[in-house]
Amino acid sequence: MKDLTKTSSYWYDLPPELVAQYPLPNRASSRLLHLDRLTGKVSHHHFSEIIDYLRPDDVLVVNKTKVIPARLFGHKSTGAKAEVFLLNQQTEDTWECLVKPGRKLQTGTEIFFADDFSGLITGYAEEGGRLVRFRWLGDFWQNLDSLGKTPLPPYIKRESLEQDKETYQTVYAQERGSVAAPTAGLHFTPELLERIADKGVEICELNLRVGLGTFRPVKTENITEHIMHSEFCQISDEVAAVINQAKAAGRRIIAVGTTTTRTLESFAENGQVRSGSHSTDIFIYPGKKIRIIDGLITNFHMPESTLMMLVSAFAGYENIMNAYKIAVQEKYRFFSYGDAMVII
Repeated sequence: MKDLTKTSSYWYDLPPELVAQYPLPNRASSRLLHLDRLTGKVSHHHFSEIIDYLRPDDVLVVNKTKVIPARLFGHKSTGAKAEVFLLNQQTEDTWECLVKPGRKLQTGTEIFFADDFSGLITGYAEEGGRLVRFRWLGDFWQNLDSLGKTPLPPYIKRESLEQDKETYQTVYAQERGSVAAPTAGLHFTPELLERIADKGVEICELNLRVGLGTFRPVKTENITEHIMHSEFCQISDEVAAVINQAKAAGRRIIAVGTTTTRTLESFAENGQVRSGSHSTDIFIYPGKKIRIIDGLITNFHMPESTLMMLVSAFAGYENIMNAYKIAVQEKYRFFSYGDAMVII
């Protein structure tokens, strides 16, 4: 019997060639593995068939966060190159950032990205970060969209391309602030969402700003000692009412992605969800009760990651490890630009 508090219990062998480096031309043409969480049975489909797993009275909940082009490349007044990675907006003009090269970018250093766009390091932040006050002409977001690069995950071994600004973004993205995409949502097209709505499924949106913590490895052997990074999330009064009415009527809540799941569970109270906004560091792993969702659409996750632990808590550890073994054997595409899984 595996000790499910050990990080090493969530390891699986993944050939590097199965890590997707580019998106498919058609979002909904990715493969879809269905895992029955009661029986553990696995079946294989295409994502466009997700509609077959949804009932007319289901509530489908998505994360409407929008990825910002957070990587800026510039230079100091000396001409030396510098990189700034935007993490969290503190005020209208000041952000918490990561910088490279860290040791050479001290308080008072100005970094120039264009003639009318620069950043001044004004202080220090957690884990080697910096506070950067930006100066610009025109609109800040237009400058960032023009000059910034999409922050692709570390397992994508290439530089970001201009088209990543569109493909590493859900079609329903609205609220700026994330530095990583809620990748389960990347498979939906406007046409597929329309077909789902026409079937009678109610589609709701919430917001969680995905931070770099989503890629942070678990460095403790006992998972209960792992500290999660906190992320801002928000549920409106209207969405909370829809979810609570559905729960009361015995209808299913289907979450698109682990970020949606974490948001719903962080607002859970007595079998319902509260509305509001807060920062959450909720960590869901086997033994933790999942109170709101009845189904989960998700991508395949990194070995020994907190996301592997979350899906194991929802679907059962043995079911997940067996499904992942089959996905590797069947040569599914893994991680952000990879294939999907529906657990119901």
